[in-house]
Amino acid sequence: MKEYSRRGKDAMSASTSQDQRIDVLIGGGGMAGLSLAIALRQALGPAVAVTVADPALERSVTDARASAIVVAGRRLFETIGVWEAIAAEAQPINDMVITDSRLEDAVRPVFLTFDEDVEKGEPFAHMVENGPLVAALLARARDLGANLRVAAVSEFVTSDDRVAAQLSDGGTLAARLLVAADGARSRIRERAGIATHGWSYRQSAIVTAVAHERDHEGRAEEHFLPSGPFAILPLTGRRSSIVWTEASAEAERIVALPDDAFNAELERRFGLHLGDISAVGPRQSYPLGLTVARAFVAERVALIGDAAHVIHPIAGQGLNIGLKDVAALAETIVDAMRLGLDPGGADALARYQQWRRFDTMTMAVATDGLNRLFSNRSDVLRALRDFGLGIVDRLPRLKQVFIREAAGLAGEVPKLLRGEAL
Repeated sequence: MKEYSRRGKDAMSASTSQDQRIDVLIGGGGMAGLSLAIALRQALGPAVAVTVADPALERSVTDARASAIVVAGRRLFETIGVWEAIAAEAQPINDMVITDSRLEDAVRPVFLTFDEDVEKGEPFAHMVENGPLVAALLARARDLGANLRVAAVSEFVTSDDRVAAQLSDGGTLAARLLVAADGARSRIRERAGIATHGWSYRQSAIVTAVAHERDHEGRAEEHFLPSGPFAILPLTGRRSSIVWTEASAEAERIVALPDDAFNAELERRFGLHLGDISAVGPRQSYPLGLTVARAFVAERVALIGDAAHVIHPIAGQGLNIGLKDVAALAETIVDAMRLGLDPGGADALARYQQWRRFDTMTMAVATDGLNRLFSNRSDVLRALRDFGLGIVDRLPRLKQVFIREAAGLAGEVPKLLRGEAL
């Protein structure tokens, strides 16, 4: 690659020729990276050498967020042996209501409801707090013998059959495939020369946990307000996670408010249908934007999760499309290795990219359009979208199509998302 000097390349090649050779190096130990490592070790056992490299692996998780795990994602976690560890802390979403109103409106009429299971006894999603989920993934990865390295992938050079990677702890590894799972600002993606396209929404999501007096009964709510969606997502106990979208400057102001003032702003949007409420978790704010990599692969490099795409949280699909990446790439690697083929070869990477990129672009366009449609003050658009929501609510078959799409069960579904072992 052009950014490395010949001397640097020669030094890395000499070092890795004497260092450990592995099959897959995963840069990034978040939910996507750990899930991929687990899936590969479970399917292939000692036949595949997998290292997860991330300097944050030993840090305690302080993420205030919770994730909506749709049916397909839950099936993946069940199949790779993680769900049992978090099932007691997973709150089923039994139904969902969608409203469209102004902040000052006294009544928020419900235009659309989803209260059907994907299959009998199978809710379309569960809410799981990120901290326990990451802890369960780490424990499972260790149990299966994945090598967890507390270091970042700082540099790498590709050759015909290997990626020579320099780690931030001074070590080097030679892998057949390097997977970028290092987030939206992926250094691996940048060093692989993969460009991105997208834009900022000039919005931020305020995230915290809320305690309330009455039971939510597993109901999720999405209130479309002119500033953006305000989502109330049920957690275990009498608690809910909120994802509260505001213009970025306003979000900063609200997060910095004293507790009493913050709770007053929260109550204006949350309402009192669940009794008295108060924020009980840390308050965090995350800028929102759309970013999609122009390619999901480069020479001996594959992107998954936020390194490949970041979308608006309006449909709760961010983590779930990352899990689709994991399932598709794991299946591609396992199939290749069982046939004695190169998991980092051009054919395997082309299969992965073809599998995932169109689906990702479709979801990115859909969430971008939804955000633009609902995050505005146009009375004309409001009337049109409310009419459309009402029509969908009266067509059960169409609602079922939307539910299956949201549950991750539409299109060509990888085995892990169907609950099938690799």
